[in-house]
Amino acid sequence: MSIIRILLITAFIIFGKFCHAQKVVTNYINKFSPISKKLCVEYGIPASIILGVSILESGSGTSKNCKDLNNYFGMTGKNSLKKRRSMYKQYATAEDSFHDFCKMLGRKKFYPSMKGNMNYKKWLTAMNNAHYAGAKGVWISRITSIIVKHKLNVYDEK
Repeated sequence: MSIIRILLITAFIIFGKFCHAQKVVTNYINKFSPISKKLCVEYGIPASIILGVSILESGSGTSKNCKDLNNYFGMTGKNSLKKRRSMYKQYATAEDSFHDFCKMLGRKKFYPSMKGNMNYKKWLTAMNNAHYAGAKGVWISRITSIIVKHKLNVYDEK
């Protein structure tokens, strides 16, 4: 087999995997943008923050915690898993996980001053300053990249 043929096959495989991954994210956004928009109105948290964090934390709904526990945000707590030990909280539904994430943000000191502000960059900074994620700057960069790439700010209530 020639080197050109091998390179072409490799390129098609990589392109196919990229297209599949993109489709997974698009399907995830289509599925969870309605609840994110609803919670945006209810809690005054940008839907882009809700969607962006959940995409990262759940691997667009593909993570083990997401599948086994309906945990889309890496929230810790009790679960009823028998086969494997986990520190992550279990939810009856995906919607329960989304609500709990918003309730958790609602308990943070920064929440009263941020509620209703639809600037996702300010929210990420406030969450980062409140030690939401251990990776700090890397976390902000990853969430920002997700929000920008998928234009998630279009779901934010103005």
